[in-house]
Amino acid sequence: MRIVIVEDEHKVASFIARALREETYAVDVAETGKKALDLASEVAYDAILLDIRLPDLSGIEVCRELCQSGIKTPILMVTARSLVEQRVEGLDAGADDYITKPFALAELRARVQALIRRGPHRGDSKLNYADLELDRGRRRVRRGGTVIPITSKEFALLEFMLIRAPEPVTRSEIIEHVWDSHFDSETNLVEVYINRLRQKIDEHRSVKLIHTIRGVGYRLGPSE
Repeated sequence: MRIVIVEDEHKVASFIARALREETYAVDVAETGKKALDLASEVAYDAILLDIRLPDLSGIEVCRELCQSGIKTPILMVTARSLVEQRVEGLDAGADDYITKPFALAELRARVQALIRRGPHRGDSKLNYADLELDRGRRRVRRGGTVIPITSKEFALLEFMLIRAPEPVTRSEIIEHVWDSHFDSETNLVEVYINRLRQKIDEHRSVKLIHTIRGVGYRLGPSE
C-alpha cells in the first residue's frame, strides 16, 4: 500500500513516514499543497495524510481540489487544531477522518488501516487465496496452516498481489503500489522480490500460486 504524507515540517513528516514504513507501507512526502496535488494526480495512492497548515494552499483547499478533480483516495486530516468547527470544516471539504496533534503512533496506524479498508482497495483484515492467508492485523502469512517468515517489503508485495488475484499485475503497477517515489525502476528489485516470494510460498508445493505472465507481469492464482 502506498501513502503520501502532506506535511511541511520535515521532522514531523520523517517521524510519521518512518512509523508507516515499519508497517510495510510505501511512503512519499509532499511539503506543499501544490506538490500534493501533482503527486495525487500522477499516483494512485491508497491514502493521503494531509496537514491542515501548509505554506501555500491550506489543507482544506487541497482537500477540496482533490475531491473536485475526482480523486477518490481516502484522506486523513492531520492537524494541531482541536476545535470542533475546524474539524467539521475538514470533513465538509471531503476528508474521511481526522487526527489531532500530538497523537499516539498506535492511533495513527489504526486510523490509516481503517481508512485504507474503506478506500479503493478496501478489504477485510485477512486476505485469502486457495490455502494462502495473509493477516493484515498480525502481519502474518500462512499457507496450508504453516506460518511463513516474511519481510515487510515481501508482505507489501504479496498483499498487493492478493488484492488483485487472480488478475495479473504489471511491473509498473507493483512499483507504484509497493515502492515509493525514490525507487530506481532500472534495477531488478521487483524480480528479486517475486523470486523470494516464490521460494517462500511455492517451493516444495505441488500447486504453484505465483506465475510470470510474459509481456504482462505477474499473477497470483491457479496455473493456466
